[in-house]
Amino acid sequence: MQDRYSKIQKFFTACDELVNGTFMLADTRIADVLKAVAGSGELTNLFNAATESFDYNAAKKAYLRYPAGKGETHGIVYFPTDRKQILAFVFCVLVEIDAGVMKFNDFLLRYFYQDGSYTASYAVFAERMIRPFRDIVRDCFPDSGRKDYLERLGKRRDGILETLTEKITIERERISRIALRDTEQDAAETIFAELIAAAGRKDAAETAAILAGYRYFLLYINAVTPESEEILRLAEDL
Repeated sequence: MQDRYSKIQKFFTACDELVNGTFMLADTRIADVLKAVAGSGELTNLFNAATESFDYNAAKKAYLRYPAGKGETHGIVYFPTDRKQILAFVFCVLVEIDAGVMKFNDFLLRYFYQDGSYTASYAVFAERMIRPFRDIVRDCFPDSGRKDYLERLGKRRDGILETLTEKITIERERISRIALRDTEQDAAETIFAELIAAAGRKDAAETAAILAGYRYFLLYINAVTPESEEILRLAEDL
């Protein structure tokens, strides 16, 4: 039993080092994550189940968009709304990078471009792609342990999303009562519309990303409250 958990813990340690690490060590850290999967029977079973019948080529066309839009010079990564497909998609991306099929340098600057900086682009990659991937796997292995992990993936986050939807509706009304410039009020309405839509789709990654931007909007209009802080804290659990 202890050996089982130590093998799974190696995976989480490798993911943590990838999330918190540097661009220069990324290749090594990605290899460590995949070695940890190969070294654990339960992790291997998890990813075999996640990737079964998963059409990676179709997923790449759907989620790796280049260019991001008309006239854009860089691409963007979208993510599946289904947690099982997020596992499959990110895992396959890491396998391609590790195998050299996809050049990591090019991948970063193409889909996570931040001012031409590998360091800044890597930070976005780690936050948007690796952190949610790691956290989904962590949800599969609670301390009590059980085998039907894929069927339980959505329950906890669905509950958080329902709570967020209620709180976002109240927050929207609060912001509407603040005397803002027209451009600021329009920006707020756009944010709330996107938030409610993302939460309604049960797209945890998109909801968390929008709320990360909302944090800066609140600071800009000087409208942070304990209630808004609670919304942002809940977003960290997605």
